Amino acid sequence: MKLKRQFPRYKDVAPLLKFKKPELNPTRRRLNSAHTLWDIRKIAKRRTPTGPFNYVDGSAEDEVTIQKTREYFRDIEFQPGILRDVSTADTRTMVMGKQSALPFGFAPTGFTRMMHSAGERAVVRAAERTGIPYALSTMGTTSLEDVAAEAPLARKWFQLYLWRDRDRSRELLENAKRAGYDTLILTVDVPVAGNRVRDLRNGMVIPPELTLKTVLDASYRPEWWFNFLTTEPLKFAFAADENAGVVADVVANLYDPSATFEDLAWMREAWGGPMVIKGIQTLDDAKRSVDFGADGLIVSNHGGRQLDRAPIPLRLLPEVVDAVGEQTEVMIDTGIMNGADIVASIALGAKFAWIGRAYLYGLMAAGEEGVVKTVEILESEIVRTMKLLGVNKIADLNPDHVRLLEQQGLRQAARLVS
Repeated sequence: MKLKRQFPRYKDVAPLLKFKKPELNPTRRRLNSAHTLWDIRKIAKRRTPTGPFNYVDGSAEDEVTIQKTREYFRDIEFQPGILRDVSTADTRTMVMGKQSALPFGFAPTGFTRMMHSAGERAVVRAAERTGIPYALSTMGTTSLEDVAAEAPLARKWFQLYLWRDRDRSRELLENAKRAGYDTLILTVDVPVAGNRVRDLRNGMVIPPELTLKTVLDASYRPEWWFNFLTTEPLKFAFAADENAGVVADVVANLYDPSATFEDLAWMREAWGGPMVIKGIQTLDDAKRSVDFGADGLIVSNHGGRQLDRAPIPLRLLPEVVDAVGEQTEVMIDTGIMNGADIVASIALGAKFAWIGRAYLYGLMAAGEEGVVKTVEILESEIVRTMKLLGVNKIADLNPDHVRLLEQQGLRQAARLVS
């Protein structure tokens, strides 16, 4: 059949030839090209020296744990419902007695000003803008008071380890209460520091060691170095006199390998408010933590940064929720790189999710605006996943919406063997 042809008229083709306006702002231009968190990560890697980037990106030993944790999220199969009214989607949820605009928050991370000089200040401002909680790490590089003053309307939590120095711990807790932090996260999976091989290879020290490799690496990231060298010196939030040495060595001096469940009692008394235990990796420890007064639990393997080949949080989550979910709020972290990961976690019983690496990629990519972009990407993925599942409220997500393909495969294999 011969096609009938005619000369195109401008009014017919003009709508099809609309050119995108150039973005003159370099930060917005970078972020406009990012459609997933993996895109954000690529930008972060280009703009950040190898040492700080690998501190965020890496984990312990052979990095098996983080790989398996992310694979487990990919093994999720959603079970969508059709012909539901999903003209709206409400992402609000309650966590530890207060509302969050989204079902996730910013987890505590150390050395944040190594990622970008704006550090914790940028992250807490992003939390205030997006209406989600921010947890400041004891290993943070901005003081409790400065973070609180930077974003007075943000909901702020404080994270602490079971230190050897109880007097210093009590002092930090008192400072946090005075500054308006309303919830304590007690991280309990670090009796000793994990073997983070990337940090050892990069000589990750504070301040960085300037080798020939470091200088060459810096030549490709002049903005990072300019910001680092022209802003206030890097200091830990917990102590100004411990600002040198290999990261693992600094960390090792803080933790108490002799700590036990009995130590939770004095911590609860010293804090006096809601206390969340982070680092739950077995069902027995989840039950014991509740028995010792935990108001919330975070099922977590510390981003794969402690024990390699540790349990996968999403795999353990349903068991923990079934056992103690009516007594305490069960949350999850590690490996989240898509809003669908958060939806799956909530469907399997998590009350809330926490992201760490994800927002640090955003921080490295573009400071505060990069962190906000990370939240926007996750929010759009959460909303879209909810609507495609036929759900318009976070509270309506349930285990019927998710099937774990790995578990299905294991059951099939078991039947074949039997």
